[in-house]
Amino acid sequence: MSIDITWQLVLFAVFVFVILIQLFYYVFFFRRVAKYQPQEKEHNQQHPVSVVICARDEDENLARHLPGVLVQRYPTTHEVIVVNDNSVDDSKYLLAELQKTFRHLQVIDLEQEGKLIAGKKFPLSIGIKEAKHEVVLLTDADCVPATEDWMYSMQHAFSDGVEIVLGYGAYKRLPGFLNKVIRFETFHTALQYFGYALAGKPYMGVGRNLAYRKSLFFKNKGFSSINHIPSGDDDLFINKVATKHNTAVVLDPESFTVSQPKQTWKDWKRQKNRHYSTGKFYKKSHQFLLALYTATLFLVYPLFIASMIFFDWRWTLIPFVIRLIVVAINWKKTMKRLGEEDLFPLFLFWDIWLFFYYILFAPAVWRKPKKTWQ
Repeated sequence: MSIDITWQLVLFAVFVFVILIQLFYYVFFFRRVAKYQPQEKEHNQQHPVSVVICARDEDENLARHLPGVLVQRYPTTHEVIVVNDNSVDDSKYLLAELQKTFRHLQVIDLEQEGKLIAGKKFPLSIGIKEAKHEVVLLTDADCVPATEDWMYSMQHAFSDGVEIVLGYGAYKRLPGFLNKVIRFETFHTALQYFGYALAGKPYMGVGRNLAYRKSLFFKNKGFSSINHIPSGDDDLFINKVATKHNTAVVLDPESFTVSQPKQTWKDWKRQKNRHYSTGKFYKKSHQFLLALYTATLFLVYPLFIASMIFFDWRWTLIPFVIRLIVVAINWKKTMKRLGEEDLFPLFLFWDIWLFFYYILFAPAVWRKPKKTWQ
């Protein structure tokens, strides 16, 4: 009988330990996003800005979204560079027409592939090299700024010592369950990389909305150390060069971009597999923090069910409910801040969904990434 009691107590103790680790992440990292308040600056600043967009066979997206970048309300010197990467559609003609109206649009037509350089790192490197200004602001062809003040809001975060600015790249709100899944995953990822950055542990950014100094890019020899990896032009580069002191975040709704989400589960799964395949190249400290959070999150519900069955259910409910309350408060505030508040009514479902989500995408961490950037 004593052996059974010891085993039950150990099971419950492990469950409580897992809950405590989860609470640590929410208190130390994620709470910072919910409570974030930008530092007030004594005066407005407007740096010269170069927006760089890479596109391959994106004529429809360019026609739909590029005007939103070109009409930004930004009186200071700026340019928009579109790197047309070996497109065989009508992108070249569309861009030529837009240049007639928008003098600050610069087009670079690439007609050859970068040798031994996977993904979009070659065209992006060309775009950054040709940029005239120190502040380089990145987005994608399928993205549109949420407001006409996106450029101003992102560049305003630069100050002495700041070399990287992380922005939020949202997905368009559309009908259907898949859309909610995509937007929740985007929110949950942002909760992590914003929270880590605000705690002085920046580990990634998203190419849909990211800015850094041109000098930082060349000081670190661009993408030379990761050219062999198809993905990673955003997260792996930031993981390499971001520090506690040179990274800032922007959570102002005026700074958001909005992208077209995938329309099928197959396309979305392929996209996420490609993104997660870069995680094994992160710094070891970041890998440990991310793995510990994921592992404990994965264990919450199995240990909860086991403790409910084999231990006193009343004691088991106490840490479980405490965690739910902490997570719910954080998600509600952060979802509102990021414009995803319509997702909160499904809070309990999302919390359970994360268990199955990590089962679905865990193999991508070890799978060899495909050599395509779209």
